Amino acid sequence: MSGRAQAAAGPGKSGLLHETIDTIRTVLFWLAVALVIRVLLFQPFTIPSASMEPTLYEGDYVVASKYAYGWSRHSIPFSPPLFHGRLFGHAPQRGDIVVFKRPGDGRMDLIKRVIGLPGDRVQVRRGVVYINDRQVPRVRTAVVREAWRHGIHDVVRFRETLPEGRTVVVNDFGTGRDLDDTDVMVVPAGDYFVMGDNRDDSLDSRAPGPVGVGFVPAENLIGRAEIILVSWSQGASLFKPWTWVMNLRPSRFFTVLR
Repeated sequence: MSGRAQAAAGPGKSGLLHETIDTIRTVLFWLAVALVIRVLLFQPFTIPSASMEPTLYEGDYVVASKYAYGWSRHSIPFSPPLFHGRLFGHAPQRGDIVVFKRPGDGRMDLIKRVIGLPGDRVQVRRGVVYINDRQVPRVRTAVVREAWRHGIHDVVRFRETLPEGRTVVVNDFGTGRDLDDTDVMVVPAGDYFVMGDNRDDSLDSRAPGPVGVGFVPAENLIGRAEIILVSWSQGASLFKPWTWVMNLRPSRFFTVLR
């Protein structure tokens, strides 16, 4: 009896080993698939700040297409210095919402809107954007109350029309703010000028690094934000499971960002 029991136990251990190996192989396979999708096709990002309001709110979970502008070393996790420039590169269009690595940092992911293309002359006067010495037309659309710098303030919303006809809704907390007036800035070849839609609560290309962002090299682009997949209001926390449902903002689900 004992001999038979030992004989029966042998295949059981072998089967368990094979099952474990198969499980590891399956996990590694799907991790590889996820990595390929993340590097080549799509990558999700959580919006951590108010700099892109009213287009993007803190707690939005957006998906960016990695193929929209081709691929650079920043398309790969941890931005390894494998090569420079872009493979199969495509230029962003004015008005695109882009995710990029902060220039001079190479680690922090930021999201802003492309306002200036290579060769453009960009200036801000009293909060109004000028591109190539022409004012970007804007129309006042609403006044709303929003939280800003530890308080509730009136914010004016404007609809801007960019040179190619694309429209953008922006927040403006009034004139006299830090970045409401700038010198004329000429965008270098291969770089882009980006701004947040929440104009008075965004450090962007209006200020040089390391305080601001400065011009964004094409190599630093990660992808183009395409859609808000889901969204949570402030107060949602990974460590408070009930907020995963209670703080959902269904009205923002599947919002296309174009």
